[in-house]
Amino acid sequence: MGGIGDPPVLAPAVDVHGLVKRYGALTAVDGISFDVRPGEIFGFLGPNGAGKSTTIKMLCTLANPSAGSARVAGHDVETERLDVRRNIGLVFQDTTLDQYLTAEQNLRFHAELYGMDRATVPERMRQVLEMVGLWERRAGKVRTFSGGMQRRLEIARGLMHSPRVLFLDEPTVGLDPQTRSSIWSYIDELREREEITIFLTTHYMDEAENCDRIAIIDAGRLVVLDTPDALKASIGTDRVQIATEDDAAAITALRQRLGLDAEMHEGLVTIAVPDGHHFVPRLFAELGVPIRSVQVARPSLDDVFMSYTGRTIRDAEATAVDGMRTFITASRR
Repeated sequence: MGGIGDPPVLAPAVDVHGLVKRYGALTAVDGISFDVRPGEIFGFLGPNGAGKSTTIKMLCTLANPSAGSARVAGHDVETERLDVRRNIGLVFQDTTLDQYLTAEQNLRFHAELYGMDRATVPERMRQVLEMVGLWERRAGKVRTFSGGMQRRLEIARGLMHSPRVLFLDEPTVGLDPQTRSSIWSYIDELREREEITIFLTTHYMDEAENCDRIAIIDAGRLVVLDTPDALKASIGTDRVQIATEDDAAAITALRQRLGLDAEMHEGLVTIAVPDGHHFVPRLFAELGVPIRSVQVARPSLDDVFMSYTGRTIRDAEATAVDGMRTFITASRR
């Protein structure tokens, strides 16, 4: 219980307990539990096929949970579906804009669907379009917009009715690096101006760095949840990568002479050690195999994912795709 003068304890913007989603024999989401704090940018990080989008669908009332419970903006996703929908915005992976309408017409149609007061629509439209840099293009038809412009317009549309929680499902997928960076600038500005909670899914490691907290999800299970810095600190090792004249011999020497296990990643011999820079002189002195180059890197989210799941996110995506193909083949029999 808080003391006199303590700030009020706010209820979670999203509160999930034991959430499960099954499709026949396939368990897409396997008993996950977590909460999202009001006003934070919360990221679901995982490979394609991990269960991220399925979770979003359940939280946005587009799919019914098989088990467990969830509340969004204080409302139950199964028994208070309309209340949930009134309090959320949603930007899908694939565009749902009407390509033959103008930007303004798309937003007005959205305002009608959400029952917005018509007197408030013009000013709100100007606010959200200016926020994403599209006010001057409001009369342009969506089919003339670039992919990045369409994504920005979808974010603006999701904000029209002033939601308490905005869900962004892979908001920058398929966009070039420069456009991805600009989208993130809009997202940062959005939180400053709108006092909104943002829940996003991504499989881009650099994108996850922008989140206040990250939940790593793999094969439908929530593996770990914390801030990006805390997750990287939890590994406690640096990554040292070397190119040698004989990589197989180097791996053997590392094991026999230095007691270290090494693997090939990205064409380089890769070792995890507590203090990479202090380890390098010993490496040159004791390895016994000529070293052509050496790289030392502090832990990244790639390293975090590998540490907690035992594989890279690219390997996980390949496994998920193979598993889905097997499931589809078996379902057709």
